[in-house]
Amino acid sequence: QLQLVESGGGLVQPGGSLRLSCAASGFTLDYYAIGWFRQAPGKEREGISFIANSDGRTDYVASVKGRFTISRDNAKNTVYLQMNSLKPEDTAVYYCAASGRLPRTMSWSSRGWYDYWGQGTQVTVSS
Repeated sequence: QLQLVESGGGLVQPGGSLRLSCAASGFTLDYYAIGWFRQAPGKEREGISFIANSDGRTDYVASVKGRFTISRDNAKNTVYLQMNSLKPEDTAVYYCAASGRLPRTMSWSSRGWYDYWGQGTQVTVSS
């Protein structure tokens, strides 16, 4: 069974940090590009970060650039999202997604480009 599982969410104070993990089972992440998305209550799910499978190129949405870092450890079949300087507006359910549709023909932030999704992990930033 092909599956992505996120972990590492929780409650953190403003200015704090969390590291989210996205672990794959049933397939090898090496061949997939990975995106991190988030969905706040009442809002659309938005793409916030991306890492390519080939050259490890990364990209971020403006609201998290400089605070979040995406990385991958192919030996562990896991992708991480290090989140620093967290703000209350970062509160959301965070999802990882994998795409094997290469070459990429749409924006990495397009949900339709991804084949597999995790179940999400809640991140709450509050004092």
